[in-house]
Amino acid sequence: MKFNLTESYKESILFLKSTDFTKAIILALGIIVPILIGIYSGYFEIGLALALGSLLSSPSNVSGSFRNRNFGILLSALFAVIASLIGGFLNPSSWITIPILGIIMFAFSYFAVYGFRASLISFSGLFALVLSFANISVVLEFYERALFIGLGGIWYLFLTIIWHKINPKAETEQFLSQGLDLTSQYLEIRGKLLDPNSNREELQKRMLELQADLNVNHETLRDILISSRKSSGSSNFERKRFLIFIQLIDILELAMANPVDYEKMDEILSKQSEKRLSFQTLTFEMAARMKYISKIIIQSKGLNNANLLEKYLQNIKDQIEEVSPSRDVGALQNSILLKNLYDYQCKQVEKIIKVERILSNKDFKDLGFAKSGDAQRFISHQEYDLNILIENFTLKSTIFKHSLRLALVVMVGFSIGAYFSLQNAYWILLTIIVIMRPNYGLTKQRSKQRIIGTLLGGIIATGIVLLIQDTTVYAILGILSLIIAFSMVQRNYKTSATFITLSVVFIYALLKPDVLNVIQFRIVDTILGAGLAALGNAILWPSWEYFSLNAVIGESLKANIEYLFSIQKYYQEKGPVPTSYKLARKRAFLASGNLSTTFQRMTQEPKSKQMHLDKFYEVVVLNHTFLSSLASMGTYIQNHPTTEASNYFNNYIEGISHNLNIANGLITEKVYDKTLDSNIRKEAQYYFDNRFELLNKTHEETKTKDKLINISNTEQLQEVQLITSQLKWLYALSEKIIIRTSKIDLPKN
Repeated sequence: MKFNLTESYKESILFLKSTDFTKAIILALGIIVPILIGIYSGYFEIGLALALGSLLSSPSNVSGSFRNRNFGILLSALFAVIASLIGGFLNPSSWITIPILGIIMFAFSYFAVYGFRASLISFSGLFALVLSFANISVVLEFYERALFIGLGGIWYLFLTIIWHKINPKAETEQFLSQGLDLTSQYLEIRGKLLDPNSNREELQKRMLELQADLNVNHETLRDILISSRKSSGSSNFERKRFLIFIQLIDILELAMANPVDYEKMDEILSKQSEKRLSFQTLTFEMAARMKYISKIIIQSKGLNNANLLEKYLQNIKDQIEEVSPSRDVGALQNSILLKNLYDYQCKQVEKIIKVERILSNKDFKDLGFAKSGDAQRFISHQEYDLNILIENFTLKSTIFKHSLRLALVVMVGFSIGAYFSLQNAYWILLTIIVIMRPNYGLTKQRSKQRIIGTLLGGIIATGIVLLIQDTTVYAILGILSLIIAFSMVQRNYKTSATFITLSVVFIYALLKPDVLNVIQFRIVDTILGAGLAALGNAILWPSWEYFSLNAVIGESLKANIEYLFSIQKYYQEKGPVPTSYKLARKRAFLASGNLSTTFQRMTQEPKSKQMHLDKFYEVVVLNHTFLSSLASMGTYIQNHPTTEASNYFNNYIEGISHNLNIANGLITEKVYDKTLDSNIRKEAQYYFDNRFELLNKTHEETKTKDKLINISNTEQLQEVQLITSQLKWLYALSEKIIIRTSKIDLPKN
């Protein structure tokens, strides 16, 4: 592999401009400034408590609306203060502390039932409680230390607000760039799938992962863009970014809607490799252009004009038009299939060009923009009802089990540290709360990464300490390691763990001469904590993914039914795309992504717990294919003039939804009694087949109930061919889903 210095330099610049690095710098300032002021003013312990407050408030500084982020930081500071006060009352040498510690750990962890941000706020409380055992203060009373920790949280909040005022666009640009990059990867895989020699199964798996990542990215962008618009109005910058975001959603739908039957495409293009190469080249060029735009947004540069998309598009058009008309129905269907693929790529190119025009300030005001009320409906709001705490207080709740498991493992870790009088035994507890996650797979993965990172950090730190005995160097390296560690937490946890160990070692090297013992105990405590965390997740009420499998599949099936009906309604009513259609599409995409993510987590679990993994994967693929076909039909109806929807179309929709309801009943054990006359669907199929043959023989105009629609015969053939093939395919997929779901028999939680 060749090392590209230019690309590495560009990637480094992009990393330095990333929000992760910015947040690490803010945190470093939040820690270093109070400590320096404390040192020079003679109040070192006050400075240290303020720095600790910044550290404890930082976890909830995650992406989202400005208001939610600020509120999260304040709550984190409050939790840190409460935990510090509680920790001050506890006596580490008393055995009564163990059950009290378990109860408090459970209470803080259980707050995570209110969602992702709440889980980070609860982590601040857990973190503060563990650090209260560190005895880092011998001057301040515990309540004074808790007060300054709270003030440190406010100081950190002040820094984040100042940075937001200085550069309010940074987070939006970061996630918009990430969305463009993920979309480019998605398009690139679609291009690779056109190659008959590619490993299509692996590519499909990677595509499912990317879809889940895109769903998360889109949810974050919705929250940032729509919430900021509500709170501060719609500036040109926000308007343009929101319009780009809309294009991103449409590009994903178009990519999913690409109606490619790869086996059929292989058959058609087996003797026409130049056509396959043209389609593939255009797809790769679209992906490359999206990646280029993603970097331009971060670098704040102007776009170049070297856009070859239209040139490649024209080349495909010329190749398709070269094919002579044929009276053979099979040949005509093949020709229409290629034409449909070309049309989808035309739409993709149009969307990418729209993105470029928006960025270039060309006519972006002419593009539509969602009304404020409609836009708010796309944000996923978290409820904070007390009933949620009551409803989740059961072993059926994943968060309840996780909280109980965490409390017991922490109690065991505390007991081991106390019994063997381990130096800095709180590191065991710290490792446990950092590593333990509600699901086994992520805990296992983090345990490995934490141990490897700690060992690497210990080896590097030992080498540096043996070679260099300079406290100034230790201070500089400690600060740099801290910045890198926190900037890499989300990107590469193993690297982050390495630099966390380095920063801890160098900080202790400033305070104590026995730094090699510090390294030794750090490694031992980390291994103990990681081992306890992994063992606890494996044996204490484990949340194996198969427990939630039925519910996840059921939710995806229900979302697909809703999306199917919204397409049916739009095909009947025509006109502008309604908000209800977009909401149904969003829910279907999110449900499909959640299904894929659940499967990925299951693959990380022990083989004995991967129940029906092969059947589950088949359902995941079928669901994704079904959703792609739905998107294909919906996108075609949106972007082409279509004839009036017939009763036969509605009959097909009823048959498809009937099958999905049966599958949902099988997987959730809810009986779906409605019967359906199979002859109705057969009549519909006969009607569409007959109509295609008739349209193939005639060039007369089609008259509708209200007016004469001047649609060319070719366009009508294209409509009938695509709608018919999609309806048949959707029906066949729905039957396959019934078969697969009927074979999944899972034990109850």
